[in-house]
Amino acid sequence: MDDRAYGRFLEPDVELMSRREIEQNQEHAVVELVHYAWEHSPFYREFWGSAGVSPDDITSLHDFSTRIPLLTKDDIRAYRDRTGDPFGGLLCVDRSELTSIVTSSGTTGEPELMAERWDRIPPIPTACLRDQWEWGLRPGDRVVIPTGTFKNYWDTLYSAMGLVPIYMDAWMGNGERLLQAIKRHRVAFVQLVMPQILEIESLEARYDIRDMLSSLKYISFAGQPMGAVLRRKVTEDWGVNIATYTSAGDCGLAWEGTDCEGYTLWEDTIYPEIVDPDTHREVGDREIGELVATDIDNRVAPYIRFRSGDLVRRTKQTSALGRNHSRMWVAGRMGDETMIDGKAVVVGDVWRIVETLPETSDGMFQIIRYAPSMDRLRLRAGYAPERTGDLGELAHRLVSLLESELGVGVDVDLMTTDEILTFSSSVAKFPRVVKK
Repeated sequence: MDDRAYGRFLEPDVELMSRREIEQNQEHAVVELVHYAWEHSPFYREFWGSAGVSPDDITSLHDFSTRIPLLTKDDIRAYRDRTGDPFGGLLCVDRSELTSIVTSSGTTGEPELMAERWDRIPPIPTACLRDQWEWGLRPGDRVVIPTGTFKNYWDTLYSAMGLVPIYMDAWMGNGERLLQAIKRHRVAFVQLVMPQILEIESLEARYDIRDMLSSLKYISFAGQPMGAVLRRKVTEDWGVNIATYTSAGDCGLAWEGTDCEGYTLWEDTIYPEIVDPDTHREVGDREIGELVATDIDNRVAPYIRFRSGDLVRRTKQTSALGRNHSRMWVAGRMGDETMIDGKAVVVGDVWRIVETLPETSDGMFQIIRYAPSMDRLRLRAGYAPERTGDLGELAHRLVSLLESELGVGVDVDLMTTDEILTFSSSVAKFPRVVKK
């Protein structure tokens, strides 16, 4: 059945709200949240109290954005280390009420506990169903659900949506089995991360990948940006649409819409602010700033004015899909700029060069910060053995290209894509800037 039977949007009353309605709801939500967190969270009482702020000071979005201090993970960790509270003082309910405790990915530091109570605060998948629907999932479609959990169970929500779950071990190392299952069961959707896509790519000599994946309406992809060369392979050679998503400041997820014009921030669940990292003042429309997120639908352990460390551009303008919820574009992480012999080198510049060579076109590399002050750029770079002949010649060609384009000295340690993935600090994310 098609959109004429079901409608384009899963929750049109929410998805198509006006900006005025969105902001009125947000103002009510943040004022109520501040009072709630003050009453139930020992961390916020201490943190805000030390800044001379009380709930009675907050009566508007303006008060909230100018009076409530910004929150960092270091603030939470300091409270946790000092008090021994594993939740860093954020937990607002009794532990007996919790349904699950998961963790963050740990890509940028120690994993943080994330407490959930599913009867009132839905797990991450709930907010994603609007995006999944818009990308084309409909009752009766078959979806792969990996065994175990990855930030909670998805099967209950998918079943409620009328989807047919296909259970299998689809995690890394099972690329061939996953490929065969998609073909056999005519799967409409599967979540993939970079190592799984690289596994499928390694099977191109044995399978017609386009035919094997022909039933897919789309795949979702997250954890790191996908380089232009690999994206073209998936979309053009394999014929598969890609719905990318990213973190909404650790307060949920933000998915790219089918118009591919930014990641949607569902503002009935999050209050996003984009601020200058130094002045903390809000930046203009589509100007780059740091995403500061408030978890307005969370009454278990909310992040309130949380500094994400993500540099983004945001617009509140109506999208081509008719939505007025904010959209953002991710520019990178704060601190990803690396100084080499007095010259700034950014991840995007290195990526653009690395993926131009056929052997390294998957764009798998890491910048190694081996000292506080560096006079040469040091990289790990992954190559595809099936596309590589003389390894020494490849190293010479890659170094020459990087030095010519970047204007700095370069040292490269080449390794297979499988080898370089062992340097990832997370099962799903691949950090681009690492320490020695």
